[in-house]
Amino acid sequence: MFKLSDVKFKDVIYIKELHIPPKTTTCIIGESGSGKSTLIKLLNHLISCDQGEVTFQGKPIVNIDPIKLRRQVIMVPQVPVTFEGTIQDNLLIGLAFAEKPQVDQEKLKEVLRIVHLSKPLDTNADQLSGGEKQRLSLARALLLDPEVFIFDEPTSALDEQTEDKVIEGVIREIKNNHKTLIMVTHSQKIANTYGEFIAVMKAGNIIEVKGAG
Repeated sequence: MFKLSDVKFKDVIYIKELHIPPKTTTCIIGESGSGKSTLIKLLNHLISCDQGEVTFQGKPIVNIDPIKLRRQVIMVPQVPVTFEGTIQDNLLIGLAFAEKPQVDQEKLKEVLRIVHLSKPLDTNADQLSGGEKQRLSLARALLLDPEVFIFDEPTSALDEQTEDKVIEGVIREIKNNHKTLIMVTHSQKIANTYGEFIAVMKAGNIIEVKGAG
């Protein structure tokens, strides 16, 4: 699905070759500062490499309209993005931005159950904790139903027990819909449990790959 060839970005990363397979859960792990977040920004064309090529579905990312790409490849950052208004407003705004049809409240409640966010839809989003805002961001991404989900430490503000429940529910939903997930995670346990393909980064390089691809 994604292929990186001879990719360099400043002095942050240099990846000779990496293939990320479709319809799998790929976990990117490595110590802080190893280049994980930079890598996923390249995949969503938030930044462009200085050297080499990144392709998506066989096409160079630089030749794909960024808006079109980001409707197919949704990124959820580590610091959650919330908007003024209620939980319902925050869920529906993603669909509006993507120019997708709105959904009813039952569908909204369903995605909240998947991410284990037990809050009424009329709750003000500003009142949510950091971990609840992370779950809200995940729910908004699930509603958009893209081809590829990219998560950057999506549960870093959660305790381990809640993190396990949320990750399990979200990954099950993504796999049931035959979509691709690429996830930066701090948790070796999560990577080992759910990662069908694992890329280990160190000092900007891919030093080990495990699994399919």
